[in-house]
Amino acid sequence: MTTKGAKGVGRFAVQFEVANNGDLVVAQRGLLEPEKVRRVTISGVVDSGATRLVLPESVVKKLGLSSQGKVKVRYANRQTETRDAVKEVHVRLQGRDGVFTAVVEPKRRTALIGAIVLEDLDFVVDCTQQRLVPRDPRFVVSEIE
Repeated sequence: MTTKGAKGVGRFAVQFEVANNGDLVVAQRGLLEPEKVRRVTISGVVDSGATRLVLPESVVKKLGLSSQGKVKVRYANRQTETRDAVKEVHVRLQGRDGVFTAVVEPKRRTALIGAIVLEDLDFVVDCTQQRLVPRDPRFVVSEIE
C-alpha cells in the first residue's frame, strides 16, 4: 500500500465496478438472478506506487465479503497497521475484469487501485493525460519466458 514520491504526483481517479465474485458464479449457474449480484460502482485512485487493491469497509459490507485474514500495510508516511483482507473481489475496469484480494480500510471513502490490478488487467498509466491505457486495446498481453 506504500506510495512513493510526492503526494498526488501520478495519481488520478477513475470510476469502476466491484462485485462479489461468488454471487457472479452463482448467477452464471442460473441459481441467482443477475440483478441480485451484489455490486457497487466506485471511484478509485490509480496509484502505481501502491501494491494492492484497497476498498473502503462500507463497500466491502455492501458486497457481503468477509475477512479472509490479515495483512500488514505500510503507508507513505511509514506508519504500519494490520488490516483485514477480503478475497473474491471482481473488478471491472474499462472493459477488462479480474478477481482480486483487497485490503479493507475502515475510514476510506474511495478505492485505491495499485500495481497488481494494473499489471493483471494490462494497463499503462498515462500520468500526463491522467488516464489508463491498455497496452493492446484488443488483448490483455501476458509476458512469459
